[in-house]
Amino acid sequence: MPWIEPVTLTGESVRLEPLAKKHYDDLVAAASDGELWNLWYTLVPEPGGMMAEIERRLALQDRGSMLPFTVIESATGRAAGMTTYMNIDPENRRVEIGSTWLRKSAQRTAVNTECKFLLLSHAFDTLDCIAVEFRTSSANVQSRRAIERLGAKLDGILRSHAWHKNGTLRDTVVYSITAAEWPPIRSLMVSRS
Repeated sequence: MPWIEPVTLTGESVRLEPLAKKHYDDLVAAASDGELWNLWYTLVPEPGGMMAEIERRLALQDRGSMLPFTVIESATGRAAGMTTYMNIDPENRRVEIGSTWLRKSAQRTAVNTECKFLLLSHAFDTLDCIAVEFRTSSANVQSRRAIERLGAKLDGILRSHAWHKNGTLRDTVVYSITAAEWPPIRSLMVSRS
């Protein structure tokens, strides 16, 4: 049996459902809220490429390297975006939380924080991870600040690590939370909600 399997994670304002093709229409609408595909420092599929992105993530899930979720807002029952466990390392009990995007009107709300809380709780409390990693472009200041607000610590910067879609070099900022750091971070996150 695989170490990590599709699961639905439920909070107060969001539900993380295993990504499925049935989420296509809602995800197209979510990406269209703010035309997120125009952001040069992150990868959000254009409406015409949404099904290909769903299929790509599901293929990575089949290979055991990714567990993708659709972010469903409880109030509306509609998709607000995607998030994933990726770079799954069962031998070392590590995952990365990434490839996350949310429609513009859901950004800077409780949605992202609750998503991260659900994913972190599952990773540490159910999967018994030793660490959870986050990576983002050095240019994505909004994402960096959100990761830092979670309590993740800066591990370092992978310089000239990859290409942005506009052809510029991407420095990738790497953060993590360790199992020993999780209990006080969990308490802080609970007290803020």
